[in-house]
Amino acid sequence: MSAVLSETARAKVNLTLRVLGRRADGFHELESLVAFAKMGDEVTLSVGSPSEVTVSGPYAAAIDDENIAARALSALAQAVPALALGGVHIEKRLPVAAGIGGGSADAAAVLRAIRRANPALASAVDWPAIAASLGADVPVCLASTAQLMWGIGRETAPVPALPPLPAVLVNPGVPLATPAVFQALDAPPAPERRAAPSVPGPFPDPAAVAAYVNQHGNDLEPAAKALCPVIGAVLAVLGAAPGAVLARMSGSGPTCFALFETAEAAELAARRIGADEPRWWTVATTLG
Repeated sequence: MSAVLSETARAKVNLTLRVLGRRADGFHELESLVAFAKMGDEVTLSVGSPSEVTVSGPYAAAIDDENIAARALSALAQAVPALALGGVHIEKRLPVAAGIGGGSADAAAVLRAIRRANPALASAVDWPAIAASLGADVPVCLASTAQLMWGIGRETAPVPALPPLPAVLVNPGVPLATPAVFQALDAPPAPERRAAPSVPGPFPDPAAVAAYVNQHGNDLEPAAKALCPVIGAVLAVLGAAPGAVLARMSGSGPTCFALFETAEAAELAARRIGADEPRWWTVATTLG
């Protein structure tokens, strides 16, 4: 089989992030409402080509560790040797170590592309299990639709369709390692979870989403701001933009987002912020 398949590795945005405590295994018990931006890295699978990963784009040079997409290829080859694999190219448009799941989204896009390339064998692969073996954020990125995520991030449930949320994402260009943020949080022991959390929604309009986000927030934000004070500046700029409904940090940071009343307001804010802070990565998008 010879084919070229493309998948967008959409940026993951944690609209909310509760940290319930540190588990006995050292991980943290989380609950998070996750949405995805209508933009991200572009992942291309060339079926039948040598199974290797190449990267280009503005943030290609920032990848200084093993590419998780390569581990996805290896995991699938071991799980079902008969799968038709191939070479993967990633156009890296998302900042690295940014709290928007760029690497996890890339790996999930590889899984989706290979699933499409192997319709006859797709049922032989436990895709969620492969995703979970690659990293805590990969299962939710495999779905690439609004989800409630809990546990250490590997357990997910679909959220009733979110209304389109006009938004601006801003990354100040300072990487922030997730383990350092959790260490600074110094969470207490987590209570034993006895049942899956209730899935929020349905959300009839963006105002309902904003109300939920305001109520739940991001527990990692204070610790991340202490380690990376520019996050506070980013949130202040986003929150002061005309038409902004709220501004929050995504994940463990440092990328922040603001929800806007209209797509036009979001576009205007992104242009103004980009002109005032040219070193920041600033994009207007829609979350859903």
